[in-house]
Amino acid sequence: MLPPLEKRRRADPPPMKVVTDPATLLLNRLLRLLRWRVWVQERLQPSEWQVTLFWAAVAGFLGALSAILFTTLTERVHDWFGNSSLGIVDSMARLPWWACLLVPAAGGAIAGAVLVFGEKLTRAQSSTDYMEAIVIGTGRVPGRASVVRIVAALFSIGSGGSIGREGPLVQLAAVVASRFGRWRNLTPPKQRLLVACGAAAGIASAYNAPIAGSFFVAEIILGTIAMESLGPLVVSAVTATLTLHVLTAAHVLYRVPAFGEVSPLEMLTYALLGIVTGVLAPVFLATLKNAERFFVALRLPVVLRLALGGLAVGAIAINVPQVCGNGYPVIVELLKGNYLAVTIVGLVACKWLATMASFGSGAPGGIFTPALFMGAGSGLLLGNAVHQVWPAAATSPIAFALVGMGAFLAAASHAPLMAVILLFEMTMSYDIILPLLLSSVVAYYTARGISGASLYSEALRRKTEAAAPAPAETLVADLMRPDSRVVEPTARFADLAKLFLRHRVNNLYVTESDGRFLGAVSLPDIKPYLHEPDLAGVVLARDILREDFPRLAPDQTFTDALAGFLGITAERLPVVDARGILRGSLARSDLLLTIAERRKRPVAA
Repeated sequence: MLPPLEKRRRADPPPMKVVTDPATLLLNRLLRLLRWRVWVQERLQPSEWQVTLFWAAVAGFLGALSAILFTTLTERVHDWFGNSSLGIVDSMARLPWWACLLVPAAGGAIAGAVLVFGEKLTRAQSSTDYMEAIVIGTGRVPGRASVVRIVAALFSIGSGGSIGREGPLVQLAAVVASRFGRWRNLTPPKQRLLVACGAAAGIASAYNAPIAGSFFVAEIILGTIAMESLGPLVVSAVTATLTLHVLTAAHVLYRVPAFGEVSPLEMLTYALLGIVTGVLAPVFLATLKNAERFFVALRLPVVLRLALGGLAVGAIAINVPQVCGNGYPVIVELLKGNYLAVTIVGLVACKWLATMASFGSGAPGGIFTPALFMGAGSGLLLGNAVHQVWPAAATSPIAFALVGMGAFLAAASHAPLMAVILLFEMTMSYDIILPLLLSSVVAYYTARGISGASLYSEALRRKTEAAAPAPAETLVADLMRPDSRVVEPTARFADLAKLFLRHRVNNLYVTESDGRFLGAVSLPDIKPYLHEPDLAGVVLARDILREDFPRLAPDQTFTDALAGFLGITAERLPVVDARGILRGSLARSDLLLTIAERRKRPVAA
């Protein structure tokens, strides 16, 4: 029998071999990290679409911050001219007559001076706005030129101009998104999509309406509601709205009472409201264009032209201060029924003239909210008139004001779906959905029958016509991007591991020194070697590359390229020319985005 000490010696395992070679230690460490990388790739690896949604959320967050900044700066500017705590309307109402003339005129003059001075600073930079960058550009919105317009808008809006804040606010959100996309070096399709996400976040921030913000960009600018573009827009708009709810006291813009069930007889009156607003909206847009031509014909310097427009607004505001600003507080009073019919007629007429003066003189801003003002006033007038003659056909005139807002916007923007959603989100009143749908559709078709122009169609048409038409067939060479994540066939396993750990890719392309494509090494292909350090130490890229890896040709059309992605899980394919030289790679997401947005670009004959 063995003594106890000998038994213990025989039972003990042999001593472990201590590895001291630095190269072996490094390889073991890389293998451990790579095992985690493969595990993440198999279970948690986000696709390119998921990464795009993340960037869309970032754009929404930045868009909300920029909206808060713009609103705060506008209030500070108004403090120079009045008292922001009172609001523009109440502040103007307390000014003497000479101050009512001076404040909007001074604001217009300062805005004009900013534009003149800014033009000298940005002569070498184009004046591309967010719509042009999305529809026909590369997704790059010029920063300095945009900032000049935004600063000028601060003074035209803060001094009481009859103009909305949504235009410069959306432009600012788009600029921030564009800068972020350029910093991330995104491809042009993704860059354009990110700018569109910034615009959606801007609209959502301005009206606390994430769904309408998404459909505003999708329906009006992109012209498609394909999920490839609508999904990121929704994520961006929702993120912006949530950010506003956390950081500010955001709430439903228009709180309205509950309305009763709409009778079939009332639906006929709502259809009549659709016809009325469908006629008024094109007339409203036409008068704005005529006012613009009138101010241009005066041939005044920009500073004097904007000052003259502000002076006209101030002259009206002496007796009707409600024309100042975007009209939001007056709409609130209209929805409370605090105005007589004669007063409403005067408010609508004066607001119309004031908006012509501000817009026609070139004051930077939007006319989205003034259009809501026109719809609320015209709807309330019609509702009151019908209620006086036949109460059963218009039981609640205030409901007609709400529906009129949506119908007028649908007729002016030619986007009835967006208008319906916006009104629902701004009021959270489901009771008006049925009449709102009917009136908006009737208004849309009525306006289309009178004029093909809308709030944004003319600007988009001019920008599209000025752009170089897209080729009749988009080729892979137009969509691909250079790919620097390539290795030589003699690359060691450790080199492959470092690249897989450094870059978020699932495939590394193997090329000769002259660029000839040999195949690809996929992340799953290296899995068998992760637990075999001895084999991994001698494996080279040429030993595990896949020579039959799918590839595209530069002269393939995008439809042929789409077929090349069918049946495979790869998010990106290499582009190899006829000589076998690797020219770059094409992402599946860029291809689908191009297909979705191609409908907006003019095609070469």
